[in-house]
Amino acid sequence: MNRTLALIGVGRWGKNLARNFDQIGVLHTVCDPHTTYDGVHNTGDYQEVLQNRAITQVAIAAPAALHFQLAKEALLAGKDLFVEKPLCLDSSEGEELIALAKKHDRILMVGHLLQYHPCFRRLLQLVDGGAIGKMQYIMSNRLNLGTIRTEESALWCLAPHDFSIILSLCGGAMPRSLRCTGEAYLSQNIADLAITTMTFDSGVKAHVFVNWLHPYKEQKLMVIGTEGTLLFDDREPWEKKLQLFHEPVIWQESGSPVANQGSAELVHVPQEEPLKNECLHFLECCKTRQAPLTDGREGLRVLKMLQAAQRSLDSDGEMQHLSDSYTAHPTAVIDAGCTIGTGTKIWHFCHLMKDCAIGENCSLGQNVVVSPGVTLGHNVKVQNNVSIYSGVICEDDVFLGPSMVFTNINNPRSAVTRRDQYETTLIRRGATIGANATILCGIELGAHAFVGAGAVVTKDVPAYALVVGNPARQVGWMSRHGERLDLPLESEEPLEVTCPKTGEAYQLKHNRLTHKELCYV
Repeated sequence: MNRTLALIGVGRWGKNLARNFDQIGVLHTVCDPHTTYDGVHNTGDYQEVLQNRAITQVAIAAPAALHFQLAKEALLAGKDLFVEKPLCLDSSEGEELIALAKKHDRILMVGHLLQYHPCFRRLLQLVDGGAIGKMQYIMSNRLNLGTIRTEESALWCLAPHDFSIILSLCGGAMPRSLRCTGEAYLSQNIADLAITTMTFDSGVKAHVFVNWLHPYKEQKLMVIGTEGTLLFDDREPWEKKLQLFHEPVIWQESGSPVANQGSAELVHVPQEEPLKNECLHFLECCKTRQAPLTDGREGLRVLKMLQAAQRSLDSDGEMQHLSDSYTAHPTAVIDAGCTIGTGTKIWHFCHLMKDCAIGENCSLGQNVVVSPGVTLGHNVKVQNNVSIYSGVICEDDVFLGPSMVFTNINNPRSAVTRRDQYETTLIRRGATIGANATILCGIELGAHAFVGAGAVVTKDVPAYALVVGNPARQVGWMSRHGERLDLPLESEEPLEVTCPKTGEAYQLKHNRLTHKELCYV
């Protein structure tokens, strides 16, 4: 690998990042006014890093209060960016960083280390696979008589890791409510210990206990389900870190519960260094331009939880409500990394896959699947039993009828992998696709086009065109309001007509219909 990465800060944690990035072979420069690192270029001037074209990635391990400004400058300089937790200290700043990364097409990743621990990845697989039945409770303890900070509390220093993995266990959904209590003994208003409890819409409850005044070091995650319990104890030797307890409680015929003491099973997990996995994941995302597992959106969700916990801590444990700005039925599955706009409703058995973007005030009916990378604009209505595959883009106000079908490969074969050949299908603003219609990939439906029920569309459809049949053919024109217009399919001379419902004026010239006032068609 080429040495193209600069590390900002080599303090307590930064030196571990420096070691890993150096061993991987990508560390070019270390920037720290107080510390140096052997074997690479050292500087105390951040602007030197930003202006160096040989440096294409920046990793920030500076004090959290500096994260936002350092990250913003790196993104504006066109660098891919890794930021140690937390992303920053304010959610509005987090939103700004996410917007900058998107605008400049840069990778933005947050260092939530436990997400890259092989034992947690295996635990997550077991939970998703039903090994403990229905998940009911999550407990995470992070205790130690260790490094005590005066610039940030135990909540902000230790809990981000736990909040991040709890979000993953709950499918990326934010908790419905959260409460945090704690105490500051050593420095005023800097909590040395904190207990955060949270409740999710799914019924799952969780608590996180962080404490840097505890005499014994403990790093335990316990996930309790209806049929078993998983315990991840990071203080144990590797072969004992992950245990599965089958039916830890047995019910006797009398109806009394009895502890099942001998039910533990050691879960084999190949040994890998979590921090190295995290560093390699960042570099791979920079290479492939794929969104990281812990991208800016995931970091922002954790940041919002931290801010809510801090508000609760400051108000003696007052309950904080974090309900999402969208509504999702408990049976819906929403992968990490999805972006969902305010007012959107997601109904029974939907699956929104990673990196899809759903606009505001959308409605996704029962059994809708949205594949990775799909973009839906605002006010898109998707009826039952629709799968929207990678490569599909729907602009605002699109209507997708029940059981209509998209494709993204023209010549699919089960035995041939063609994921790199997905075609882009663009559905322009206000278009309607009727029930059971099929849209072949690689085509464009013009603004306010209208596809009749059961039609098979094999080529581009003009704006406002009404098409029906198999293969679909144009049989007329439709207004923006969805009314048929009294016009021929084409005319050498300009013809004008008004919508019978709204009175809006349209003009047909040759085979192109335009709205008299709208500029986008």
